[in-house]
Amino acid sequence: MARTASLPCVAMSDLDLAGKRVLIREDLNVPISAGQVANDARINAALPTLRAALADGAAVLVMSHLGRPEEGVFDAAFSLAPVAAKLSELLGCDVPLVADWRDGLQVPPGTIVLLENVRFLVGEKADSVDLARQMAALCDIFVMDAFATAHRAQASTHGVALHAPIACAGPLLAAELTALEKALAQPARPLSAVVGGAKVSSKLEVLETLADIADHIVVGGGIANTFIAAAGHAVGKSLYEPELLDTARRIAAKVAIPLPVDVVVAKALAENESGVVRAVTDVRSDEMILDIGPASARQFKAMFSDAGTILWNGPVGVFEFAQFGEGTRMLAEAIAASPAFSIAGGGDTLAAIDKYQIRESLSYISTGGGAFLEFVEGKTLPAVAALASRATDNHKGM
Repeated sequence: MARTASLPCVAMSDLDLAGKRVLIREDLNVPISAGQVANDARINAALPTLRAALADGAAVLVMSHLGRPEEGVFDAAFSLAPVAAKLSELLGCDVPLVADWRDGLQVPPGTIVLLENVRFLVGEKADSVDLARQMAALCDIFVMDAFATAHRAQASTHGVALHAPIACAGPLLAAELTALEKALAQPARPLSAVVGGAKVSSKLEVLETLADIADHIVVGGGIANTFIAAAGHAVGKSLYEPELLDTARRIAAKVAIPLPVDVVVAKALAENESGVVRAVTDVRSDEMILDIGPASARQFKAMFSDAGTILWNGPVGVFEFAQFGEGTRMLAEAIAASPAFSIAGGGDTLAAIDKYQIRESLSYISTGGGAFLEFVEGKTLPAVAALASRATDNHKGM
């Protein structure tokens, strides 16, 4: 049984699934409105994996979480029934929703069922061994394909991988790990990173890690304000963290962090508030920095055009409001136009990608939020560690 090159674990594509009971953990945590799936992007992302397993003649069982229901309490608002309906529509076959599976399931090869929300189950979040073993008893092969949940040590992501007869990475998870390794372990140089967000403290470990491997880091949002203040410039009423000025200076001493030369300011953050472009040295005491200015955006655009790798996490301004979104738009379009290998992740980043319609122009878009950040930070993802621990098993009987 081979391991796919560059993966720390066995991949689903390495295995013969014919006639096997295959339990696949997907991330089908989609928005539901009026009993209907409001956005099926995550479901569509899972379809190639499900179709491949069905085409190979597997009996496919799919499990996922949805929202944050109370464990042990069924709540129809968090039922996966709308997801089962959408899967049936997209796959062109019936996908029954199964709530009671503890005593086992009979699923014929070539068919598929969806298990009810795993977060209804007592012990899911605590990574219960008993629950994990019950999940493992459903299958011959467990496929972890939900990268966005790989940083959680839970029964359906971690525990089941330790107890299933065989555990492997699905195509989505494998693609995530391969893309992140390409961006971080052996990046084409120069490596440009973009890190935006409200607080340095929320991205401190990301910044510390990238400072050791990136050639330069573009910072945005409140994070940029802290670095601007650390460089000795006034930031007015802007969101920043004065207690982390020394930390910002220490990071800036390790890696090039080009600061904006101009910024967009306003006296309040409001949809009808006009933005004013000022030199970064001219911010007034009653103003807030809410975006980078056009000269800064052009400066960063030139940097991206020469990059070998770009890693993007976070907008550089309050892009939800048009007057404070031009910096993020110009940055997004510059990344999309760059010949560099570009990887982007994080909820706000994905929202910006869709707003500025550049999805098809990026090399890879991560499905993970917290998992993406923890991987970049160099942390071990429990679900990936569980798969890696199984990679050397003999898997007798295959």
